[in-house]
Amino acid sequence: MYDRNFMEGTRGTQAVDWEERIDVKRLREERFNKALQRLEDTDLGSLLLVSDPNIRYVTGLAMTGGSGADHYTLLTEDGDVVHWDTADHASNQRFNCPWLDDIRYACPGLGNVPRASGRDSARAFLTQKMADLVYEAMEEYGVHTEPMGLDVDTGLVGAFENNGVDVRTKECIDLMHDARKVKTRDEIECLRQVAAICEAGFQQVVENTAPGKRESEIWGDVTKELWRQGAFVGGGYLTSGPNTWPKHQANTTDRSIRPGDIVYADMYNIGYLGYRSCYYRTFSVGKPTQAQQDAYEIARDNLYDVLERIEPGATTDEICKGFPDMDGEHAEWYGADEHWQMTTNHWAHGLGLQLYEMPLIWRGLSPDHPIEIEEGMTMAVETMEPADRQGVRVEEMVVVRENGVEVLSQWPIEKITQIDY
Repeated sequence: MYDRNFMEGTRGTQAVDWEERIDVKRLREERFNKALQRLEDTDLGSLLLVSDPNIRYVTGLAMTGGSGADHYTLLTEDGDVVHWDTADHASNQRFNCPWLDDIRYACPGLGNVPRASGRDSARAFLTQKMADLVYEAMEEYGVHTEPMGLDVDTGLVGAFENNGVDVRTKECIDLMHDARKVKTRDEIECLRQVAAICEAGFQQVVENTAPGKRESEIWGDVTKELWRQGAFVGGGYLTSGPNTWPKHQANTTDRSIRPGDIVYADMYNIGYLGYRSCYYRTFSVGKPTQAQQDAYEIARDNLYDVLERIEPGATTDEICKGFPDMDGEHAEWYGADEHWQMTTNHWAHGLGLQLYEMPLIWRGLSPDHPIEIEEGMTMAVETMEPADRQGVRVEEMVVVRENGVEVLSQWPIEKITQIDY
């Protein structure tokens, strides 16, 4: 097993002066330097970042969504940063974010604002104005004659081309993927901390699940605890009984819990300092049936078969063989013919400032499009199995170490968590 060093291990969510915890200044600086180094290795003069996770990666700003491209960031090859945001956000950032010294008011050239404007002329105005604002900054910082990377492939490209800018989207997207795929020590600790917070949520499932309680009531107790723990709750759900196979389209519903139900909770998109969880656990209301125990054992063993294959240098085409084949996927029940039709059932996906980062390990993709696993990658690995017209799901959050994986999630996984009532 991986032997943790002094830094590694959750110690609390508050800042203190009497022990080392997550160093947020180091977190910001190391991420920024990784992105800048990769920019310096290209012939690009700057990057324009519109994707929220990329903006946070470079600036450290808490991107919580908005009405469209009303926030965006320019990073130059010399390490200069210009950030545009809405009037209220920009005003707050100028006061609260002293590490950024050039914050400007944004024109929303993409997304909901142009869409809601109702006229093509209004949309063209907003898009071109956004491009003009960025071009003015590029001129100020002396990068306007060099190629610019853009992390979204949109109509914004044409607006920049009107100003004579050589826009390169693929190069920018690949650059940011490369910067973000291997995590720093503080990024890993953020994921360890959010896993611990999710476990406080699982405890609420144990304490509040009983016959007659509705899924929505229990999930309300869970989310209250997650917020109390300092998390950002951007997703997640709890489902029960027949809603567990297949997973219900509405996720959490007003269904009442009954004796003998399987209940599982997915703590996905729960954030700590922006780093997102994805963490399933299964519970039984009363003693699980033998069929449910057998199904759970299959799902757990499949998950750990995959985990045992993950190490630096391994490739995803080989690792994905640990996931079930089409028979194990119960493809006949779904009426499916190929693995790509079974999205989200059995796979591993990268974790970071968003749920789906590199790598992705999946029978629907990896056999023909493999990538190599690197030390420091973080991911969630998930499996499932039906039982008695219900289903079980399990998932672990892990980081790739030099000789395998370290499991960041610690809620017991050996057997279904039994809830007595």
